[in-house]
Amino acid sequence: MDEDRLITIAIYTYEKAQIIKGILENEDIPVAIQNVNLIQPVISSGVRVRIRERDLPHALQILEQYSIFEEKDTESELQTVHHPKRILIPIDFSDYSLKACQIGFDFAKSIDAKIMLLHAYFSPYFPGAIPVTDAFTYEVSEDEALKQVQDRVSKEMKTFTETLHNQIKEGLLPDIDFDYTLREGIPEDEINHFSKEYHPTLIVMGTRGKNQKEIDLIGSVTAEVLDSTKFPVFAIPENVPFTMIDEVNNMAFFTSFDQQDLIALDTFMRLFGSFDFKITFVHMTTKQDTWNEIKLAGIKDYFRKQYPGREASYTLIDGAGFLDGVETLVRKEKIDVLAIANRKRNIFARLFNPSIAHKMLFHADTPLLVLPS
Repeated sequence: MDEDRLITIAIYTYEKAQIIKGILENEDIPVAIQNVNLIQPVISSGVRVRIRERDLPHALQILEQYSIFEEKDTESELQTVHHPKRILIPIDFSDYSLKACQIGFDFAKSIDAKIMLLHAYFSPYFPGAIPVTDAFTYEVSEDEALKQVQDRVSKEMKTFTETLHNQIKEGLLPDIDFDYTLREGIPEDEINHFSKEYHPTLIVMGTRGKNQKEIDLIGSVTAEVLDSTKFPVFAIPENVPFTMIDEVNNMAFFTSFDQQDLIALDTFMRLFGSFDFKITFVHMTTKQDTWNEIKLAGIKDYFRKQYPGREASYTLIDGAGFLDGVETLVRKEKIDVLAIANRKRNIFARLFNPSIAHKMLFHADTPLLVLPS
């Protein structure tokens, strides 16, 4: 693979592209801007920011320190910000939430990150659901009902945190300071809103695994978070046999041969690069095509050049029997974690054609790392 070939790192407005160009070139990374309207460059949209392929990991590390990926419009808002490493663990006080905490605490210890527990509760008390005689009677009834919900949630959170502190004392969890917050609202919305405030390095969420009832899959909080957040999500089924990241020996990274996969791969390695594991690159295909193997081999070579000393391999999965192929892969290669870049799609596409990430989330008992792209 030619390390000097140009790849698109982002598509922005002309103003943002110029700012990014200045940031990267100040760090000795050459930048090319393409698709500019030469007559009226200021009104040009969809400007491509391109860099050499070999500069991608370094460029992403630099740009991560800036707020360029936020939905901002003015240059004054594109200022340097520092976000310390943070792990966000949404919980619902269940056993699989405890499993998520076990792995989340271990991961936080390994990267020296802070931990925030988040519980979002939905109050079912609405005017149409509460019998009223006059405005004053309704106001009192609603306040009392809401207070009951808040009291119950506060007690559950206290019990849950006491369990975590006890496990820390017993040596079952790393001794890490953690905090928690309670939010009223629809869980997936509150997780998304809080993430934008908190800027987590990783969101760790527990799931019930493939044996959960089909009705539980409709509106799954984890699935909705996968589709809405801009941050990596690590979904942990309750039956996962390990509680420490050091126990992970084999990871599978799913690729569609999109340039965005290279960015997702770099995010993946910045999260897990300090751990020792073998990586298998996987591509789903519905037909025999020699080019698929050539492309996979190219990605493997790219990975070895960018991250020397890593053991890597590749394989193809038949798209017609994708989920069965994933299970076979997990068993054959003893895969501990599945990683995939999740493309944003509109709600109608999600309803009628669930994404691969959704299918894997609901079908596998293997942890799933979903990288937004």
